[in-house]
Amino acid sequence: MSTATLPPLSSPSPAWGNRLLALLLPLFLLAALSCLAGGAQPNQAQGQNLERSVKAAFLYKFLGYVDFPGEAPAQYTVGVMGADDVAAELTQIAKGRTVNNRPIEVKSLHEGDALSGVQLLFVGGDTSRPQQVLRTAAQQGVLTVTEVENGLQQGSVINFRVVEDRVRFEVSLPAAEKNNVKLSSRLLSVAYQVQKGGQ
Repeated sequence: MSTATLPPLSSPSPAWGNRLLALLLPLFLLAALSCLAGGAQPNQAQGQNLERSVKAAFLYKFLGYVDFPGEAPAQYTVGVMGADDVAAELTQIAKGRTVNNRPIEVKSLHEGDALSGVQLLFVGGDTSRPQQVLRTAAQQGVLTVTEVENGLQQGSVINFRVVEDRVRFEVSLPAAEKNNVKLSSRLLSVAYQVQKGGQ
């Protein structure tokens, strides 16, 4: 499984972390390819672990390509709901790193938890009422990311999809506008699909 690589962040301060992450993403691909070398197929658990790692890396990178509403926060807070494995992986990726000179806190959330102070919310596949969560997040100017086939139709701004064994993401500009978040054109340029009209 591989992934589309986002361009490096333009901010000079997190350059070391960005270089490290730029090395990290190809390693995910290398791990997948090494499983296939010699004809051995990766087992389902290995594939799922790799997928979760790639998604966590994308969540980290997304922070550098979004303008959030209101006053700039002292730190970025990423909420993760219904995906404890992604939360754990993202915590490791973000440890000791900054984006736009801001540290990153990862919070594992449950349905019904307050979203105050959260800039990015990942709604995992184990969330039982994703539409309700997405509606609440939209009212608070949160960048929402999901991982279901109809994520954009449910109101998510970004949705992960696995296309031909690659983790890709699609974007809804109407949802971004509704959530009052502005996405960088550089992010849109590497999206698998960009939804421009309301659906």
